[in-house]
Amino acid sequence: MLEEIRELGFFRAELSHGVPASLVPGILKAVGEKMIAISSVHNFCPLPSMVRGAAPNLFQPSAKKGIEKRAWLRHSQHTLEFAASVGATHVVMHSGSLNFGRFSPAPDPKAFDSSSGPDREKALRKIQRHTRRTLPRVERSYRELLPVATELGIFLAIENREGFLELPADSDLPEFLSRFENENICHWHDTGHAEIKRRLGLGDPAKMLEEVADRLAGFHLHDVDGEGRDHRPIGSGSIDFRALAQFFRPHHHLVLELNPRMAAEEIIRSREHLLSQMV
Repeated sequence: MLEEIRELGFFRAELSHGVPASLVPGILKAVGEKMIAISSVHNFCPLPSMVRGAAPNLFQPSAKKGIEKRAWLRHSQHTLEFAASVGATHVVMHSGSLNFGRFSPAPDPKAFDSSSGPDREKALRKIQRHTRRTLPRVERSYRELLPVATELGIFLAIENREGFLELPADSDLPEFLSRFENENICHWHDTGHAEIKRRLGLGDPAKMLEEVADRLAGFHLHDVDGEGRDHRPIGSGSIDFRALAQFFRPHHHLVLELNPRMAAEEIIRSREHLLSQMV
């Protein structure tokens, strides 16, 4: 896996939440031989033994039940330890979600678009009320994990999410980050997720990036096509990467996060197109 990435011309890689434990020996060998460097790891990695596919939301820091929160903490600690073993400096984190059960404010996400109206406003108010009750649980979960991250020299990188019930909302992210002043928590910006939220009228990517600029550590870079599908090749969709590039800094990690069905040529073109927008 890492040999293929290196042959495409990349010197660093992120390990995703779909990496099974069976690949760990090969990963450690590749890193030990300095074939490639690992810049970041996505929680949970490697995969928990009880699952067979990517499951980053298997356990959530927003959970009410103690058993799930303990499982989230245990598997997140395992990811941090693995990240340290491969020399990564950041672990990308999902921060849980709102759980309304059968009483979701918008049971059909496709209907939750940018159109105005009383139903939309009512749903947003319900989401905001539930968010105020749930975010403190997420904060407590991160505070339990932070001592391990600090000891290992790892940053917890909170990713903005595409789901309108996932936490924190784009508008809540700056304030949430401010609760962790001078601690090992930062922001990881996903361009596709931000574009999906923008189309729904639920966020302004440029405004958010300006507000969290001093806490920004890295990017998941991919485009969004006309049908709303993300993880598309760079330059094939609606994201203005030239405008986005003004937020890039030398210390940021820039990760191409493309659909695994993309051909090698599309990956290379994505990198070349991105680099052309940065000059």
